[in-house]
Amino acid sequence: MKIENDNNDNKDNKKFIALLRRIEELKTNPAVDLSADEDLALSVMNLVSLEEHFIFTGNKLNQTEYFDFASEIREVRKSQLAKLLPQAPGETWCAVKHLLAASMRSLEVGQKLKRDGRADEAKTMFNDAYRLYALVWALKLKIADVQAIKNIDQPMSVEDLLGQLANCCDE
Repeated sequence: MKIENDNNDNKDNKKFIALLRRIEELKTNPAVDLSADEDLALSVMNLVSLEEHFIFTGNKLNQTEYFDFASEIREVRKSQLAKLLPQAPGETWCAVKHLLAASMRSLEVGQKLKRDGRADEAKTMFNDAYRLYALVWALKLKIADVQAIKNIDQPMSVEDLLGQLANCCDE
């Protein structure tokens, strides 16, 4: 940790220390079940993807019953997103939905690139997917706003924060 006498650096260090304390609080809070929430987030990802597929399929085949399927899926997705973000401020709900959708699409593109022997490009897409997914957790857990995380002069990214918070293998 970089410690200097400059007031801005001191303020950044205090923010960083407060952020680490918040992470420790969240890790030990029995009311926060990150494993279940991670599963729920992945479910929402897949529901958004299904919703899109049914809309596109309905249009491609000119069969409106697919739009009914999409509507059913949308209701389930909204319900699950409400469980994931019970009191989301402002545009957080919508941002999380789009971050999860973008993460899912990045994973799918990465898989196709990997299949086509383009491993470096695939790795970039997988990294992007994880960064987007990590932003979901930064918003959900109100660790700090994204701008505050970017401004902390420490070798810790949003991905590092997620790594400290969530270990899906802890049951």
